Amino acid sequence: MLKLHNTLTRSKQDFKPIQPNKVRMYVCGMTVYDFCHLGHARVMVVFDMVARWLRASGYEVTYVRNITDIDDKIIKRANENNESIQSLTQRFITAMDEDSAKLGIIRPDIEPRATEHVQGMLDMISKLIEKGFAYQANNGDVFYKVRSFNDYGKLSGKTLDDLRAGERVDVDGHKQDPLDFVLWKSAKQGEPFWESPWGNGRPGWHIECSAMSAELLGEHFDIHGGGQDLQFPHHENEIAQSEATHSCTMANYWMHNGFVRVDDEKMSKSLGNFFTIREVLEKYDPEVVRFFILRAHHRSPLNYSDKHLDDAKASLTRLYTALRGVNVPDSDIDWQQPQAAKFKLAMDDDFNTPEAIAILFELANDLNKDKSQQTAALLKQLASIVGLLQRDPEAFMQGEDLGAELDIDNLITARIAAKKGKDFAEADRIRKLLSDAGIVLEDTAQGTTWRRA
Repeated sequence: MLKLHNTLTRSKQDFKPIQPNKVRMYVCGMTVYDFCHLGHARVMVVFDMVARWLRASGYEVTYVRNITDIDDKIIKRANENNESIQSLTQRFITAMDEDSAKLGIIRPDIEPRATEHVQGMLDMISKLIEKGFAYQANNGDVFYKVRSFNDYGKLSGKTLDDLRAGERVDVDGHKQDPLDFVLWKSAKQGEPFWESPWGNGRPGWHIECSAMSAELLGEHFDIHGGGQDLQFPHHENEIAQSEATHSCTMANYWMHNGFVRVDDEKMSKSLGNFFTIREVLEKYDPEVVRFFILRAHHRSPLNYSDKHLDDAKASLTRLYTALRGVNVPDSDIDWQQPQAAKFKLAMDDDFNTPEAIAILFELANDLNKDKSQQTAALLKQLASIVGLLQRDPEAFMQGEDLGAELDIDNLITARIAAKKGKDFAEADRIRKLLSDAGIVLEDTAQGTTWRRA
């Protein structure tokens, strides 16, 4: 049985879906005002892996990942660029889709945009006011009354007294209590707005996911996920809003992936220490980046450095090298096979991808010895479940963009001719020329092949 670590209970639990064999999962997505960074890549890859394993385990999965396309940062960036909000957000949604496709991420089943679900947010805010959980302040904003929800803090483990003294409390004289958070922001000059019972304005950030998840997955669903940074206040506030509105549990299981860190600090745009996915992909193959992310347990910190990515590249190359030259037949996975059973055991243990990948290396070692088609098939089949090893080994080794400036095949032919003619100086010159361009030649009994360094 699948076990997963539930942030809500702070323990590993057996996974039991609300409906047999069906899983409804909601993951908080991106605020689209800039290119996605490696922290965003981790969220996308981790929950892509989760959805893949759930489906491989026989579940029918409905995976929703939202897009925040109205927000203070979006408005500010659009104004700075002197472009419309729609133009800005669509540009970065397109870029996000391009980046995620390169990382081998399967599109979520539903990708709702916040601006398409404002009516649902208005309905939820109205219910919260009716039930005494929210109020309109004298400046027109609508706030959630945190102290009215007795379970506030159950996800993060924070107490109201801790929060009262904490750094996250906003100083706003319009609130009844400093802990209260905004549900509806009254319109400001020059900003986009929607009509509402409380005047023109726009929704606060937290209400978006509560409204969209309820509309698309129901008031009570299986899994809610996101990055660790969203546990508080965003997810805590979602619970308060949703459970106060619907008088039922919002999600049974809460999953949070760990931070990506640079020099022991969380990677984030606010700290200015982030690397966009595009910047990383200029230096590394997308599958190397995916492998780098999956090689760490999803709840553990992930330390970014060129050294760690270089190591990931070398490790992934070892797996592809094992598949090189082996004809891989199509067949179904035999889950009774010992290594397949161990792979399943690892993935069922809170999606333990480091252990699952270790099984792939066991198979690669076996394949290096026996060159068995069955071993190769199992290696590719198990790797495919986590989105790895689906390319031709030669294509991975050689890279997609290499060879544009150098005619590699002709240079290899010239080197072979030079060696036959005993012009070893010319042969060495060609090898060095290719080596300086990042191309490694491998001489075998079958001939000379090349790969990216």
